[in-house]
Amino acid sequence: MTRIYRSFSEPDRKNLTWEETWRREDKGLIKNYEVGRALAIKEPELAEKAKRGELPVLGYKGGVEKVLKKKEKIGALNYIAEWQALRGEDLNIDMDEEMVLTCTRTGVTVTFTMDLEKLKNPF
Repeated sequence: MTRIYRSFSEPDRKNLTWEETWRREDKGLIKNYEVGRALAIKEPELAEKAKRGELPVLGYKGGVEKVLKKKEKIGALNYIAEWQALRGEDLNIDMDEEMVLTCTRTGVTVTFTMDLEKLKNPF
């Protein structure tokens, strides 16, 4: 099991190479989390949406802009890392498990995964 955890109080990492950022065990989830913290400061209304349980559109697949005919979709765990930071939560993701959340605004259920095949070919 590969659980990626980082406290919200830990500072952002500095001066990492591309390899260090995206190719380590966390596969960039910590970077996505750091981006989410910066985004929460820059766009507080977006952070408020996330705190209400909404799944706003972000840089990775998983956000829900409007009510869909099909009430299910696939998203990336990278989205969850950014979303957790927007909410002011600690980063806490098990990369070997899928996570299922339902957007409180649209009612669309999103299954978040690290499985690239599922992300390429949803449902």
